[in-house]
Amino acid sequence: MGVPHRTIRVPDAQKPRLVDGFERIRDEFDLPAAFPAPVRAEAEQVASRPPAGEDRTDLPFLTIDPPGSMDLDQALCLEERPRGGYRVWYAIADVGSFVRPGGAIDLEARTRGETVYLPDGRIPLHPAVLSEGAASLLPGEVRPAALWCLDLDAEGRTVGVDVRRALVRSRERLDYDYVQTAVDTQRADGTLRLLAEIGPLRLALERARGGVSLPTPDQEVVHEAGGYRLEFRTPLPCEAWNAQISLLTGMAAAQLMLDAEIGLLRVLPPADPRDLAKIRRVALALGVSWPEGATYGEVVHGLDPKIPGHAAFLHESTVLLRGAAYVSFNGEPPRLAEHAAIAGPYAHVTAPLRRLVDRYATEVCLAVAAGEPVPERVEEALVVLPDQMRAAGRRTGGADRACVDLVEAFVLHERVGEEFDAVVVDVAEDKPGGHVQVTDPAVIARCDGDGLPLGERIRVRLVRADPNKREVRFTRIS
Repeated sequence: MGVPHRTIRVPDAQKPRLVDGFERIRDEFDLPAAFPAPVRAEAEQVASRPPAGEDRTDLPFLTIDPPGSMDLDQALCLEERPRGGYRVWYAIADVGSFVRPGGAIDLEARTRGETVYLPDGRIPLHPAVLSEGAASLLPGEVRPAALWCLDLDAEGRTVGVDVRRALVRSRERLDYDYVQTAVDTQRADGTLRLLAEIGPLRLALERARGGVSLPTPDQEVVHEAGGYRLEFRTPLPCEAWNAQISLLTGMAAAQLMLDAEIGLLRVLPPADPRDLAKIRRVALALGVSWPEGATYGEVVHGLDPKIPGHAAFLHESTVLLRGAAYVSFNGEPPRLAEHAAIAGPYAHVTAPLRRLVDRYATEVCLAVAAGEPVPERVEEALVVLPDQMRAAGRRTGGADRACVDLVEAFVLHERVGEEFDAVVVDVAEDKPGGHVQVTDPAVIARCDGDGLPLGERIRVRLVRADPNKREVRFTRIS
């Protein structure tokens, strides 16, 4: 369950001001507008082609996504192997069968990098005729896919990997609430029943190898009929299970590319020892148990973000997970080839409708698995993709934070002077003040005051909420 929230509605008369704020963010971060005519024309043309490939429409795939999603990258089918263990069929939208490297769609996608989600709409990586139509794994439609076949043993370890182009057809489009309810009420069968078995097995393996899955709530700006609201939403267990299937595939893809000595990895360096020492001190101060020899991943497993001390520890310790990057190679693998949070090699291959790099990494994997050379245009792209994705990620992250800051300031700007309950989630070592988390409304903002007690509840007063500057500020009163 998510953290309780109060729905905050923006009066109709005020909405234009908020919409204007989103437009300013689009301009500030130079977010692209409509697709140019040549891109739209090429998309219409390729979308009209009949799909081709090995027919695997016999597999009963399903998708699990937020309600209303149309850009469906992944479809899942899970089976038990006759002699024990599991078989994971994971169909990933085959964007490469539509998009020609160097063509109009590809060149436009290179400038965009990834889909940007804003509270009043999204800025897609590809035209909707592809991302929400011909390339999307919509239920009942035959679609081209990069079909991964991943065999696992009874403990969930990978024992076999293959990927090839195929035609698939999803049977159902489910959302997370439905899946979790089916599992909790013991009505889950087939793929959903096995997801509830494989997901925990993979999470246990992640913890054993030192990987990290943070149980932190997501701060979201939610658009609804009456306006907007801010909420902290704690992911459901089935979301973590589903994410483990994606991580499993990304790890398999990375190993394929490393073995072939060509590819594109997502890497994260190990935490700086000074940061790790600081976070150990934070754990001690907050009463978070860190047994001798335990990894950071083992420590955070089971923490409850609704407990103030745990929330503060999780917020402070994200410093250990900063610095992720893309690295390409053609020849000797890079010196840093692992992602510290995953505790192993990893590649992005499961969201090609929404992230440029996934399409190219998938093309490498398809070629390697088939014993064929990687296409020349793909090889050429590997050189520049890390820089393109870094720029896109910086722009997307900035725009996302700006939107949250804007809505925070907007929903609070008439409440300056009011008092709120808050939890101190961050303090500076060399200066006064820090950051507090208010759950009603769901806000994380700067708070002034000497000696803020990290991880404790305090009473604060709102002293500033400026939508024009996208700034919210509190001060401690007790």
